[in-house]
Order: sequence, then structure tokens, then C-alpha cells
Amino acid sequence: MEALLFIAIEASLKAGEEILKVYESNFAVEHKDDTSPLTLADKNAHNIICENLKKTDFPVLSEEGKLIDYAERSRWKYFWMVDPLDGTKEFVKRNGEFTVNIALIHQQRSILGVIYVPVTKTLYFAAEGIGSYKVQTSKFKGQASELNDILQYSEKLPLKSTKSKFTIVASRSHLSEETEMFIDGIKTTHKEVAFISSGSSIKLCLVAEGSADIYPRFAPTMEWDTAAGQAICEIAGKLVIDYSTNKPLLYNKQSLLNNWFIVQ
Repeated sequence: MEALLFIAIEASLKAGEEILKVYESNFAVEHKDDTSPLTLADKNAHNIICENLKKTDFPVLSEEGKLIDYAERSRWKYFWMVDPLDGTKEFVKRNGEFTVNIALIHQQRSILGVIYVPVTKTLYFAAEGIGSYKVQTSKFKGQASELNDILQYSEKLPLKSTKSKFTIVASRSHLSEETEMFIDGIKTTHKEVAFISSGSSIKLCLVAEGSADIYPRFAPTMEWDTAAGQAICEIAGKLVIDYSTNKPLLYNKQSLLNNWFIVQ
């Protein structure tokens, strides 16, 4: 598991470098069929992640490969779930709130997760039997040849919290009416409530580290949006609960669309 986690971390950092090359240029924006922005960074990051994950024998499932037939992928015992650039709207807005997400799925559960925020050089990572961590990559850049070289600079999650208010984190670009109603309900049960808006999978990381208490998502997401964050949250002792089943979110379903969920 240590070797797999290190490979996933390396892949995320290299993908982040490719993303920043485009982010710091005058990039052109293409559009997918659903009109969401797709940039050259997305394609480059996907290619470099897949190349790095070839060191393992596990297949890769991502938005780029979402047309893989369910009959084939349902037979996979282990596989990588990848979102090479989560938060393309934030990327286009140039607010820095986008991530690289890599997760290892085993029998519908996310057992390893890596989330890298290229602009702030913040890395979140977790694996079963190892723990959940946060680190600034500048602390070990160019010096890591194995996982222990990173762990020595990392902080275990959740971090010690000094906040006094119950803190809600929600989407910056996809705040639905149902989510707003849920948040209004929380405000009636807590005297003091703070609110954080954020893009991409950073929201799950904020709950994992303890900066936020809850992240309600009553709007569409795909499995690759949440898989890495769920591992980081759960291994830090948090919950990622399917709102319709009251059980943890599951992966590699016939439909790759997530149900509504709550992270706490």
C-alpha cells in the first residue's frame, strides 16, 4: 500500500506541474458536450497520470474513459479512479481552487486517496493502514524517493482545531436550492455558524482536516469527483454518507453518477 500511495502521489505532482504550465499561460478553453470547460491542462494531466499509474497492474477509470462498458469494469477487483482536473470552472476563473484527484477502489470502496492543489502546492493523501495526512510539497520537493520521505514532513488529519463556530463548507459554483435549504436548517440548530465557499474536492479536504464540520452536496457529482476525498475523509475518521441510503458512497456502480451526500 505504501508503494501504491507513493506512485499516486508522484502522479498527482507531475500532473499538477503540467496543469500549472497551462494555467500560467493564455490558455484557450474548449467545451465538452455538457458545455463544461475542458482545457489543454485536463488532457495533459490525464495522460501523465495514466503513464505513471502504468507502474501498477490496475486499470484506470476517469471521465476520459467513462464509456468503458459496465460488464468489463464490474469485473475489476482493484482500479484507479482519476479526475485529472477537478474544478475546471475554478481553473477558467483563475481562482486556484482546482485539484488533481487519484483514488484506488477495491470492491466499491475507496481505500486510498490523493488530492493535490497545484496553485497552493498543498497535498492531501491517505491510505488504509497508513493514515490521512496533509503537507506542503515545498517541504520535500525533489527529495522524496519513498513515502517515508514525505511522511516526515506531513501533519496527520484531522488537525487540531481552534475554531469556535460550527462551520459549513459548500460549493462555490454549484450551490443548489436544496443545499441552501439544508444549510438554513443547520443555522436554526447552531447559534453561531460560519460558511466557507470553495471549489472542487478541496471541500472534502476541509472537513477531513477539521477546518469545516460539514459539507452537504445536494447537486450532481460523478464518482471521480469524490473518490479520493472520501478515502482522505474516512481514514481521518470522518463520514461521507449517501443521503438516500444513509450508508457510505459506493463506487464502480453501473451509473457513475453519485447520489446526494453529506460529509461530516
